[in-house]
Amino acid sequence: MNSTYTPEGIRKAKSIDKFMTGLLYCVGGFFLGLLILLAGYIIIKGLMDLNVSYLAFDKTGVGNQLFNTIYLVVLSLIISVPIGIGAGIYLAEYAGDNKLTKAIRISIESLSSLPSIVVGLFGYLVFILMTGMQWNLFAGALAVSILSLPAITTTTEDAIRSLPPSYKQGSMALGATHWKAITSVLLPACLSRIITGVILAAGRGFGEAAALLYTAGQSTIINWSNWNLSSVTCPLNPFRSGETLSLHLWVLRTEGALNPNATEIANVCAGILVLITLIFSLTARMLTRRIDKKNSGE
Repeated sequence: MNSTYTPEGIRKAKSIDKFMTGLLYCVGGFFLGLLILLAGYIIIKGLMDLNVSYLAFDKTGVGNQLFNTIYLVVLSLIISVPIGIGAGIYLAEYAGDNKLTKAIRISIESLSSLPSIVVGLFGYLVFILMTGMQWNLFAGALAVSILSLPAITTTTEDAIRSLPPSYKQGSMALGATHWKAITSVLLPACLSRIITGVILAAGRGFGEAAALLYTAGQSTIINWSNWNLSSVTCPLNPFRSGETLSLHLWVLRTEGALNPNATEIANVCAGILVLITLIFSLTARMLTRRIDKKNSGE
């Protein structure tokens, strides 16, 4: 008789299971506590050094940099989300198991491990020098999109592949086409996991600095009364130079001697970055939960 199924073997297996479960809970709790401690420290430090004048939308405050950060992330998501989800659908539903798809997957994995400074230099050569343009937010959004694509593509492919085959088979048995089954059944069923990839992409955009150093620029001149999109001072002109919060934070910590309040403003920038990332993540999760409830008929 196999010793695994004896009373002593069952007790030993249960003990090992409890031990490993407790160990994994401890590891997860440690990283959760570390995240809470780090985020809490940054936010509290930023609130302690907060001065209303630091939030002004002029050269003395960081309001313009905050707007540039959100605007650039929105631009990058508009570019990367359709391409990333489309690539994930292709790899999961249409691509065969051949040398081409293996090369595509290797390329995606390599792209996800590229240093952001390399992507920034590539963006500078292609989006700035080759086009003859100056530093601009659109070039920065393209650079961030390159960094975001692997996370969205991989998450979408894994989410679709993890669904039971009966989802697609049942919808196609009812007369749906392959594409209709994908858009009406598969994507809604794995939307929450796809949103996770989008959150990761947005987080990369909020905190990116190296890639934007060579593409988006370090100057911001905005006239909030000018809404002519062709003007270089229009807030919504994507082809104007725009310094983000992460870049401004880097400048404050490297050239802080030029500003007597550099440390305080840098702490405020860091706190704002953490807060907007948390707000974006929580909002996306709430939206996903509502969509999941709607799809399940609750």
